[in-house]
Amino acid sequence: MSSVVDAATEAATAKGVRAGALLVLAAGVLWGTSGTSQALAPVGVNPGSLGALRLLVGGAALMVLAFCRGGLGVGRWPVKGTVLAGFFVASYQLSFFTALSRTGVAVGTLVAIGSSPVIAGILGFVFRGERPGRAWGVATLLAIAGCGLLAGGGGAGIAVDPVGILLALGAGTSYACYTMAIKGLLPGRSSESVMAVVFSLGALLLSPILFFTDLHWLFQGRGAAVVLYLGVVVTALSYWLFARGLRSVPVASAVTLSLAEPLVAALLGILFLGERLTVTALSGIPLLFAGLAVLATSMSGNPKIHSRG
Repeated sequence: MSSVVDAATEAATAKGVRAGALLVLAAGVLWGTSGTSQALAPVGVNPGSLGALRLLVGGAALMVLAFCRGGLGVGRWPVKGTVLAGFFVASYQLSFFTALSRTGVAVGTLVAIGSSPVIAGILGFVFRGERPGRAWGVATLLAIAGCGLLAGGGGAGIAVDPVGILLALGAGTSYACYTMAIKGLLPGRSSESVMAVVFSLGALLLSPILFFTDLHWLFQGRGAAVVLYLGVVVTALSYWLFARGLRSVPVASAVTLSLAEPLVAALLGILFLGERLTVTALSGIPLLFAGLAVLATSMSGNPKIHSRG
C-alpha cells in the first residue's frame, strides 16, 4: 500500500515540477521582449527612469491583483529577506537597462541572464542546500559557452562594451540573488502578494531617480505604451508566472530555464532592431538552446528536487 502511495506522490510531484518549469519558461519568453521594448522607446530615455517606471507600474498592477485575490496575507513578513529582495530587484533594473544601452540588446541580455545560473547554483547550494545535479551542470556549461561566443563575437551593429558587459554581469548577480530571496518568501504566502510587496519596495528604492531625469518622453504615445507594456506584461504578468513556477522548481533550475529570455531577446534584436552577429556569435545560440533542452529534458524525466529543506 505504501508503495502505491509513494508512486502517486512521486507522480504528483513530477507533474507539479513540469508545470512549474513551463511557467518559468513562459515568464522567460515575456522577459525576452524587454530589451526590444526599451529600444523602441523615444530617443533619450534614461535607463534608470525606465527601470523605475517599470517597477512602479508593475508593482501597482501586482498590488491590485493581490488585493483582488485576498490581500497580502496575515503574519509578519521577514524584514531582512523582504528588503534584500526589493534591493536586488531595484539593482537589477539599473544595471540591466544601463547594460543594454551600452552594449546592445542581444549581448547585454545574453550576458546578464547567461551568467546568472552559475551564481544561482552556488547561492542555492550554500543558503538553501539545493543540489542542482549533473544535468544542471551540463546545461550551465553550455550556456556559459554560448554567452561567451555571443559576447565575444559581436559583428556589425553590435557594440561589445566592457563596462556594459560588467553591468550585465552585475544584473545577472542581482537576478540570482532576488530569485533566491523570493523563493524564501513564498512559503505561506500567495505568489501575487510576494511579488507585489517585493516590486513595490523596489519601485520605492528607485523612485528618487524620477525627480532628477527628464520625463517628457513619457507623455508621448510611444513612451507611455512602452512603460505600460514593460510594467503590466513584462513585469506584473511574467513575475506572477515566475513566482508560481518557483514554488516547485529549485532556484538554480529556475534561473537556467530563464535562458528562454536571452534567446528571445537575441532573435528579436536581430529580426527587428537590425543587430547583426558574426558566425562565431551566432554559433552561441545553438549552445544556449542545447543547455535549455538538457535541463528541460532532465526535469521532465527525473524532476526530483534535491534540498536540505
